[in-house]
Amino acid sequence: MVCKRKGAGVPACTPCKQPLCPPPSSPTSEGAPTEAGGDAVRAGSTAPSPAQQQHECGDADCQEPRENPCDCHREPPPETPDINQLPPSILLKIFSNLSLDERCLSASLVCKYWRDLCLDFQFWKQLDLSSRQQVTDELLEKIASRSQNIIEINISDCRSMSDTGVCVLAFKCPGLLRYTAYRCKQLSDTSIIAVASHCPLLQKVHVGNQDKLTDEGLKQLGSKCRELKDIHFGQCYKISDEGMIVIAKGCLKLQRIYMQENKLVTDQSVKAFAEHCPELQYVGFMGCSVTSKGVIHLTKLRNLSSLDLRHITELDNETVMEIVKRCKHLSSLNLCLNWIINDRCVEVIAKEGQNLKELYLVSCKITDYALIAIGRYSMTIETVDVGWCKEITDQGATLIAQSSKSLRYLGLMRCDKVNEVTVEQLVQQYPHITFSTVLQDCKRTLERAYQMGWTPNMSAASS
Repeated sequence: MVCKRKGAGVPACTPCKQPLCPPPSSPTSEGAPTEAGGDAVRAGSTAPSPAQQQHECGDADCQEPRENPCDCHREPPPETPDINQLPPSILLKIFSNLSLDERCLSASLVCKYWRDLCLDFQFWKQLDLSSRQQVTDELLEKIASRSQNIIEINISDCRSMSDTGVCVLAFKCPGLLRYTAYRCKQLSDTSIIAVASHCPLLQKVHVGNQDKLTDEGLKQLGSKCRELKDIHFGQCYKISDEGMIVIAKGCLKLQRIYMQENKLVTDQSVKAFAEHCPELQYVGFMGCSVTSKGVIHLTKLRNLSSLDLRHITELDNETVMEIVKRCKHLSSLNLCLNWIINDRCVEVIAKEGQNLKELYLVSCKITDYALIAIGRYSMTIETVDVGWCKEITDQGATLIAQSSKSLRYLGLMRCDKVNEVTVEQLVQQYPHITFSTVLQDCKRTLERAYQMGWTPNMSAASS
């Protein structure tokens, strides 16, 4: 970096380390000692000029340092450190820790150099524009025109754009891999068809809660996006088995699928995914029109690790037990809102779930025996949630805490037969376990608020 300080380009003069000579003696005092010469000067003798001192310097008897004649060329003091002296790669690494708003609305306004860095292509490969109402079709077109290497974009809750903007984005960004657009109710099949047509490498599509999305859009995804691995169509109420089966047969690399309240999705879809997508690891069909006849086909998925079967109307205990027995890699099982799940089913789950770590049983038909069985038979389960199970009492909560070696979280929300005094004792006795009740959660929230610097406004409370 070129130093702009005055005189920085002139080589510095090495300071003279020789001592100054004493002032020359007058003719009358020649040969007098040094002290005499000094007395003569104090008595009013004429002092030698600086030029004479410089000329006569060099005598071995000089004792006082002379003034450096090269002061104007002296090396300047070190400059104050400047962040812009860092290599661009380091600055880019620093900027990568900023959010999109911080880069665009703060850092880029500091100087032109920072503005150019903030426009670096690496910051525009993954864009999170969610919940920004200023995102319009024009803005999407500008972004796509400037950065055509976008691989991931999230436009969830952006209500000011339309299918037109998404179509332009898809056309100009053929390398798009991950597309997320939750709750964009104004978008229709036109958007998803454009993404499927122009982005064949697409791996993730999350478009939950889009009322206008139908099977036509899903058919395009299934026929053109063979690399698809992760799909989320929850609360897209017009989707049916017709579109889902096309995806199952066309996207054989699928690893994650999540559906929620899709009433037109039935056992046929579950069977199709189980037969054609052997790499599935995460499966969720919460609130869909699925029964045990379809769920039993999931036993074919040897890599299944997470299964969400919340609120399945016709789900029996035998099907659940069979899945746990056959799917040896299952680590998370969610059976909430299934009233038919009983203590015997939970006991089998505890015995057979060799790798199970999370078990959710909110609003199931279980008693203390289920908790006792988990503590007695499972060596792996860390999280258990039995909130809203009305038959759970102090005994079950105490015994599972005492016997389980792996338990780290126990959800007891609205278990009305569990006494809060008992929970407080368990918190003290087993600090490695988090007990969740209304009171305990409030305490933890208040503690976190204090840690973050919050203080209660006592004046407002007193008034």
